[in-house]
Amino acid sequence: MRIIVATCSAEYSGRLNARLPYAKRVILIKADNSCLIFSELGSYKPLNWMAAPCTVKEHEVEADEAVHMNAIDVDDTDAAGEEHVPTRILEVAAAKSSDILTVTLYSVESDTTTDLGTDPGLIKDGVEDHLQRYLAEQIERIGKGARLVRREYPTAIGPVDIMAIDAEGTNVAIEIKRHGGIDGVEQLTRYCKLLNRDPLLAPVRGIFAAQTISPQARVLAQDRGFECLILDYEDMKGTKSDDITLF
Repeated sequence: MRIIVATCSAEYSGRLNARLPYAKRVILIKADNSCLIFSELGSYKPLNWMAAPCTVKEHEVEADEAVHMNAIDVDDTDAAGEEHVPTRILEVAAAKSSDILTVTLYSVESDTTTDLGTDPGLIKDGVEDHLQRYLAEQIERIGKGARLVRREYPTAIGPVDIMAIDAEGTNVAIEIKRHGGIDGVEQLTRYCKLLNRDPLLAPVRGIFAAQTISPQARVLAQDRGFECLILDYEDMKGTKSDDITLF
């Protein structure tokens, strides 16, 4: 991981065009060459980035090149008329498209590289895998008489968290999230649309299950004909009553 703290500007060109003007920022370049640019604010989301696969080229800015860049770039001059002289350029190019992220560095406060090694990944109590396992073991939480088909039911666009059959014999696709948002509903929509093309499975209904579901996601899910199931993790571990909420 390479971490650069520098005053910089950046320009993204390709399928979309975006520009970051002159300011102090943090630039992260990972081992896969992906590049992310952060400001002081904005939580975890970068201001701009280039995802892997991509390549990184870097070069020092010669004096004549700096003069030319200042002549065509108004962002290199501040309100007082003082010119900001670029010293280095990072050019991050996508491998599968013509997208390019060009980062112009003016002054660098620190530039460090650290080998982070292999990361085991995040291990948290109550994440989707635990919720999926508990719901599979307690499948009647979706309705009395329900039966489990399998976890991680394979499809051409990825595995459905749980496939089950309800008491009426209808196939049920269940998408599980820790915090249910609109993206999760869209994911369940894609699964159900694909599964309903199979005459051996259709009709397939959907259940969107999560510890919490945003109001917007609930409205969208109900509009798509899905049920929303609130999962009480402590309850599923057997520490509370067996009451469930099925909307």
